[in-house]
Amino acid sequence: MVSGSIRKRPMLEREVAILLDTFRRLIRRHAKAILVKLVHKTHPADLALLFRHFTESERVAIFHLMKENELTGEFLTELDTSIVQTLLEPLEAVEVASFLTEVGSDDMADILNLLPEEKASAILETLKREESEELEELMAYPPDSAGGIMAVDVFSLQETTSAMDAIKSIQTYEEAEMVFYLYVTDDMKKLTGVVSLRDLVTAEPESNLKSIMTQEVVSVIPETDQEEVARQVSRYNLLAIPVVDSNGILLGIVTVDDVVDVIREEATEDFLQMAGIGKDREILLKPTLENVKLRLPWLFATWIGGVLVSWISGKFEPILMSTVALPAFIPVIIGMGGNVGTQSSTIIIRGFATGRIQLSRVGNVIWKEMRVGILLGIFYGVLLGFVASTFKFLNVSPQIGIVVGISICISMFLATSIGTLVPILLRKFDVDPAIASGPFVTTSIDILGILVYFLIAASFLTTL
Repeated sequence: MVSGSIRKRPMLEREVAILLDTFRRLIRRHAKAILVKLVHKTHPADLALLFRHFTESERVAIFHLMKENELTGEFLTELDTSIVQTLLEPLEAVEVASFLTEVGSDDMADILNLLPEEKASAILETLKREESEELEELMAYPPDSAGGIMAVDVFSLQETTSAMDAIKSIQTYEEAEMVFYLYVTDDMKKLTGVVSLRDLVTAEPESNLKSIMTQEVVSVIPETDQEEVARQVSRYNLLAIPVVDSNGILLGIVTVDDVVDVIREEATEDFLQMAGIGKDREILLKPTLENVKLRLPWLFATWIGGVLVSWISGKFEPILMSTVALPAFIPVIIGMGGNVGTQSSTIIIRGFATGRIQLSRVGNVIWKEMRVGILLGIFYGVLLGFVASTFKFLNVSPQIGIVVGISICISMFLATSIGTLVPILLRKFDVDPAIASGPFVTTSIDILGILVYFLIAASFLTTL
């Protein structure tokens, strides 16, 4: 959204710290008049950044002073969702509605989806009937779909409109979300073409839009996942993408600023899931107990894996006791396998996210990663086997190097295979593959790696 206030550059970390300290000192002194002036002079995006560092009482105090600020609506769209919920839930429906009058329909729908159903319904009733109907339509779509993030205030004209009239219409139209392109429709409101503003201003004044428009329009339907919308915008270098229904009727547009937010949100979710801590993007803002609840289930797989590794180690206790050097290489076997497996799964997940890997063409990718695993395994197997064989001071047979070398070779091959196949299988069954490189893959690699190590040791060393 375009703000009424302008910053030439983003705030530096030091400036954020100074402004944060200033706000806190003024709050302690109850200097309301100065606080109001400071709030009005601070860009909504910068103020939203500061709210991440405020305590709950500080947030409430500052927000109370913002109620007369015309940029409060924009400020709310910049805030983290958990903070929005905390600030708006205690307020009356009429009061919340007054904040949202200057907010775009797509952002308004997102905010209302954060509130309890009863309060959201009460807010809708206080808004204008036409606006209320638009919001209900937007809220009916999943929040992470094209319909959920689209803006319905889209500027379009009919095919028969002349270039001169189109330019005049753009100059006088104030309600559009962002006029990046001029969308052209027929008498039935069906999207038939698009005209760039450059082509429009350079066209003959009397030529109609149908003669200068591009008929091949990249579009999405309301049910399209927001991640796919972002891929389409990135692939075709668009500033906005139209959303049409099954009959081709123009419903709205998704603009590039929303796409940037989508990319950031999806990347954050993927990183969190790959780290095995769920997908809540605002986990840092959660209370301690809620943070524990979110992370507890994801660590259960690691706990189970640790128990299984301990059980396997117990089963091979005789071979461990007979060979002093054998336990010394367990961290290397597990660590190398886990790292290379995570690398493979990250490559596959990133390939799916960027569209570089398609399910229909995964055979070459699987074979390539397996070959990488074999070659890496041979290199590090030989290297580690050499190191193991030179440990004369441990008073063990030099042949232990063979055991260690073969083990790490097989372990790394299995790790790349698992790290590659699991995300692909999850994607095939419509499960987010980002969870693959969390505890699930690393734990399974640990179990298989230690099992392979002990089995090879038992086969070789018992004959020595």
